[in-house]
Amino acid sequence: MIDVLIVEDNSDILSLLCDLLRAEGYTVSCAESGEKALELFEKYGSRLILLDIMLPGIDGFAVCERIRRQSDVPIFILSARTEKNDKLNGLITGADDYIEKPYDIDLLTAKIAGVFKRRYSLDEFKCGDLVLNRSERTVSLAGKPLDMTAKEFELLLLLCENQGKTLTKEYLFSYIWGSDSETELQTVTVHIKRLREKIERDPKSPEHIQTVWGVGYKFV
Repeated sequence: MIDVLIVEDNSDILSLLCDLLRAEGYTVSCAESGEKALELFEKYGSRLILLDIMLPGIDGFAVCERIRRQSDVPIFILSARTEKNDKLNGLITGADDYIEKPYDIDLLTAKIAGVFKRRYSLDEFKCGDLVLNRSERTVSLAGKPLDMTAKEFELLLLLCENQGKTLTKEYLFSYIWGSDSETELQTVTVHIKRLREKIERDPKSPEHIQTVWGVGYKFV
C-alpha cells in the first residue's frame, strides 16, 4: 500500500512534495489528474491523500467524493481556492482538512506526521473480542489465537479498519490481490467464507462480516 498519494497538476509542486515526503521515509505515488488518482487508489490504496481541486478532467471535489464512498482514508485538500464555499464543499464531500496554498511546508509535514502517528502507529487493532496485531500479523478471538493465511489477515484487517463501511468486491480484490492479479474475483467470496468460519459464532448467520447484496461486504 502507498503511504501518501499526491494529486497535483502543477509539476513543480508535485515534484517538490514527492521528493520531500520520500526524503521523510514515506512511500509516495503521484497523479496529475483525477482519473489517474482514482486508478492508483483502486490499484494500490493509500494511507493518506493530498488532493488539489483544480485538476484536468475530474476535479478534486469529485475525486474526494468517489474515494469517500468506499474508504475513510484521510484526505487533505491543498488548494489555491480560498472562498468559503470551496472550503465547505471540500469538507462536505469528505475531506479531513482544507489547506490553503501557499502553505507552510513544515506545518504540512507536521500534520502528515500527526495522521500517521495517531492512526497507523498502533500495532494492535481491537474490534470487541477480536484483536489483530499488525506487526506480528496475528489474530486472536476472546484471547485464543486464530490461524490466518496472509491474505485472510490482510482482508480482515481492511474490513476492520473500515468497520461500518461497505467495501465493494472489486475494491477488496484490487486492494488485497492487485488488479493485475491472475486470481479471479471469486477469491474474495472464498476468503470471506473462510474468515466467517473462523470468527463468527454462526458462519451461516454472520454478525460481523455482513454481505451487502449486489455490492460487497462490511464489518459490523
